[in-house]
Amino acid sequence: MNLEKFKELKFTKWCIENSTSVYIFTILICLAGWIAYQRIPKELFPDIVVPTISIATIYPGATPQDIENLISKPIEKQLKSINGIKKVTSSSLSDFSLVIAEFSTDQNPVLCKQKVSDAVDKAKKDLPTDLKEDPQVREFDFSEMPIMNINIAGDFPLDRIKNFAEQLQDKIESNKEITRVDILGGVEREIQVDVDLIRMNAIGITFNDIEGAIARQNLNISGGEIQIGDLRRNIRITGEFDKPSDIGNLVIRSFLGNTIYLKDVAIVRDGFKEKQDFARLDDKSVVTLNVIKRSGTNLIEATDKIYKIIDDFKANKFPDGLTIKVTGDTSENTRVQLHDLLNTVILGFIFVVFILMFFMGFTNAFFVGLSVPLSCMLAFLIMPGMDMSMNVIVLFSFLLALGIVVDDAIVVIENTHRIFNSNKDMSIAKAASYAAGEVFLPVFTGTLTTLMPFVPLLFWPGIIGKFMSNLPVTLIITLGASLFVAYVMNPVFAVSFMQREEHGKLSEWKDYKKAFIFFIVLALCGYLFLGNGIGNFAVVCLICIVLYILFIEKAIFFFQNRLWPKVLNVYRAILKVFIKRYTPIAICVGALLFLILSWVFYLSTNPKVENFPNGEPNFAFVYCKMPIGTDATTTDSVTRFIEQRVHKVIGQNNPIVSSVITNVGLGAGDPDKPDRVPTPHKSKVSVAFVRFADRGGKSTTEVLDSLRNEFATGVAGAEISVEKERNGPPTGKPISIEISGDDFDVLDRIGKNLIKRIGEAGIKGIDGLKSDLQISKPEIILKIDEEKAQREGVTVAQIALEIRTALFGKEVSKFRDKNDDAPIILRLQEKDRLKVEELLNLDISFMDMAAGQFKQVPISSLAKISYGNSISGINRKNQKRLVTFSSDVMSGYNAADIIKQIAELSKRIEIPEGYEIAFTGDQEAMNETIDFFGVAFPAALAFMFLILVTLFNSAVKPMIIFSTVLFSLIGIALGFGIFRMTLSVVMTGVGVFALAGIVVRNGILLVEFIDELRMRGLSIQEAVVEGGATRLTPVVLTASAAILGLIPLAIGLNMDFESLFTHFDAKFFLGGDNVAFWGPLAWTMIFGLIVATFLTLLVLPTMYMLGYKTREKFRRLFSKIF
Repeated sequence: MNLEKFKELKFTKWCIENSTSVYIFTILICLAGWIAYQRIPKELFPDIVVPTISIATIYPGATPQDIENLISKPIEKQLKSINGIKKVTSSSLSDFSLVIAEFSTDQNPVLCKQKVSDAVDKAKKDLPTDLKEDPQVREFDFSEMPIMNINIAGDFPLDRIKNFAEQLQDKIESNKEITRVDILGGVEREIQVDVDLIRMNAIGITFNDIEGAIARQNLNISGGEIQIGDLRRNIRITGEFDKPSDIGNLVIRSFLGNTIYLKDVAIVRDGFKEKQDFARLDDKSVVTLNVIKRSGTNLIEATDKIYKIIDDFKANKFPDGLTIKVTGDTSENTRVQLHDLLNTVILGFIFVVFILMFFMGFTNAFFVGLSVPLSCMLAFLIMPGMDMSMNVIVLFSFLLALGIVVDDAIVVIENTHRIFNSNKDMSIAKAASYAAGEVFLPVFTGTLTTLMPFVPLLFWPGIIGKFMSNLPVTLIITLGASLFVAYVMNPVFAVSFMQREEHGKLSEWKDYKKAFIFFIVLALCGYLFLGNGIGNFAVVCLICIVLYILFIEKAIFFFQNRLWPKVLNVYRAILKVFIKRYTPIAICVGALLFLILSWVFYLSTNPKVENFPNGEPNFAFVYCKMPIGTDATTTDSVTRFIEQRVHKVIGQNNPIVSSVITNVGLGAGDPDKPDRVPTPHKSKVSVAFVRFADRGGKSTTEVLDSLRNEFATGVAGAEISVEKERNGPPTGKPISIEISGDDFDVLDRIGKNLIKRIGEAGIKGIDGLKSDLQISKPEIILKIDEEKAQREGVTVAQIALEIRTALFGKEVSKFRDKNDDAPIILRLQEKDRLKVEELLNLDISFMDMAAGQFKQVPISSLAKISYGNSISGINRKNQKRLVTFSSDVMSGYNAADIIKQIAELSKRIEIPEGYEIAFTGDQEAMNETIDFFGVAFPAALAFMFLILVTLFNSAVKPMIIFSTVLFSLIGIALGFGIFRMTLSVVMTGVGVFALAGIVVRNGILLVEFIDELRMRGLSIQEAVVEGGATRLTPVVLTASAAILGLIPLAIGLNMDFESLFTHFDAKFFLGGDNVAFWGPLAWTMIFGLIVATFLTLLVLPTMYMLGYKTREKFRRLFSKIF
């Protein structure tokens, strides 16, 4: 071989000559990377920052229609003029307005909040002048979801249990990782002043008289300072009540001159606020603490601190008989998924090293495999500077990169191995330098083309784009790091450890003397000092060395010297046939037909499409919605019946069920559309399952389906739905139909017509479409005779405030003691306020200054009552009223298929002008993703094409290399079609992006080396055959490494290496949450790589030859003409 034609890479040569510096630098990178990894926040999914600003406004006494017209519309009008707003939605409820402005994901949340605040300021001139508080503008944080629920129960009164909960709350909130802790299910203390209506009217006392007396007496006031001698002392007047009974001893004076004690007309109680929420765990009443984590903090560290606090309180502060049970701990799932993914990375690493070992020996394979942890350590150093956390998206990115980051090292080490053993007189240092120089350009270009598909993903819009944003960032960082490792560290490793192969010679026992001594010493240190796990690991390594010497090395020798050379000879023979005469045309046409037929076959299987993949549920929720206006105690009684039916389905002591949690009134709403106010007519029963590894192969989907069958007939008087938790980002329900317009009657009519047609069409798989339009809220309407009221000198405001105080109550002061403070609530006694007739007997008492006399006017003389229904809330979107029908999808059915059928039905419905039916939620997010991929994928191909044109100075060769992308699509179509897999838009789409970079890299290696051989003087035929045979090994290795790295994730191969070495229990199982979530992406790459690698090695050289022959024919033709 002519050595003058080798290209030497000076940078790599410098690294080889300064190997000590490189080794020290490598050690420092490993230490710093490990420290950085320990400090990186750990969480299940990345914190999603979507600029979403909420404007909350309270306006007591207003109906939903009034809230809509007086508050929501003026604010929406001003928001409309802000640039960058994606949509504006609003909910107008009784007494409350919530307007939400969602911006495009590329907007700065801080600036968005400022823009919204400015718009609200402009809207204030159009808002009611009697608003007690200005609209509250807040940034909506998607991370404000409970990371765990701490449930406290025991044989104690609820108020005492809540007191224990508040002590725990204060301690947990003192941690910097925690934003707040919400308490549910407890009782709230209040001092109740319940007035007797008849006595109050008879004596002529008003609510205002009682309120004034309490407020004026319950005070501590500073009187200033007085100097006594050399000291200045404060004078403080104390009048606050010492005990609740003191309130009853207050003297009340009326305008009529009557003087009485408050206890003569009212009962004063130290009681509790009327309960409108309940919480139970496993059928026992509990007080629940929902812990909210601060965005960007370490989830695992936060939960570890909380568990220490709980243990301390149980041991030292809480009495016996008080039980604490933690449920909904998201860190548990995070630990499991992070742990499983780390073990999957180790498995992938072992598989990659094992396959490489057969091609280049164990030593070379091991140091190629080291490029994986070294690249990861470099990535760990960069991640903190980009505010990234360690979550399943990042970990999977590392797993996905596992088979890709070794590609650069494979090519460099394999080329070093080939040159070193082909030139007996060349030193290993020269061979490593020459090998790096020879492949630098194709490897560098290949790395760029592998990175390019991920660059457009950095601009992925919407909430899904934010959710997946860590994936392209991690891959770009890691792949960039792999290039650095391949040309800085791997050549140094090769120079230090690569040995020249001696034909026919196997290693001897003495060659492994140092290894035996090292692992024996490590085993002894492990068993004596470091732990049995280290000792067992060393023993396993010793056994592996023995097996390698006795069996594996012989198998490797047979493969390298007999089997693989035969494969290369067969491959050469096939290529010689494929490039003869007109055979290349037939091969290329056949490949094109293969592509067309594969996709015809796939489409004929009627493939199912989904946005995010669905796995086995970890939770099953049974939602109950009673008629609006139902009291919480009634809802609770119905929910207890639901609990009984749930327990009937799951059975007693079910091993796959960890807990059954019930919430009534609070925390009972749909998480996709959380309730902003208490909802006593709603409840939720949550069935939590144990983690996948502990289920013993039992399916939680079967439990979910059994619950759906149990409640298929519903519950009398209640609306029941059974759902599971959502996977991926919060995109909404799988089926979400929005009908927008101006008139609710028309919207309701369109919705009922659509529901009727769906029922007639017999569309299956819908778990009951539920409407968010509630027009059945019962109400009592007081119609005031305004003329008569004005004649009596009574205003509507006086009547409304008196009734509100009598019925709802009014906080007139605070009662403080050493423990806490409690509101003092003034209202009528229960026997008076629960009867409409008694309420109407309430007197409006006031001093008529014009007549100079005290008046008492019964409300019944000024008002008449009627009964009716009203809308409980008005939802709007982009300034139009909105009704949403939503549903989950039953097991075995596909949301995309169902929506397609509903869309066809909706086209047959006559829709008035100004009204619209839209499919939103998960379907809208999926369409947004498809649209983005439709632009991003061509953009990625364009970037890659420009790089290839720059490399080859040709347009034809890049087109030939791009054919490998089409080859990969054949594999995807055949794989998904044959195995009837559901295509995930997000995961399969990302898999296609990653796949494109890998197959193009392999094409570059092949074509660039054929060009190199032609430059060395070989004929076109010889260059194609020898180039293909020479690059067969690295192409097969890179593809095999990527496939084997993904196999554990694709099939859900799970092992616990720590448990394996410490307890000899591998905890082996197949499946899990990771395979359900990431499986479609892994199989996309595996199917595509298998077919693309095979066709790349056979068809690509043929296309190269066809391109050459075509160019030569045109050249000869033009030479004859000109």
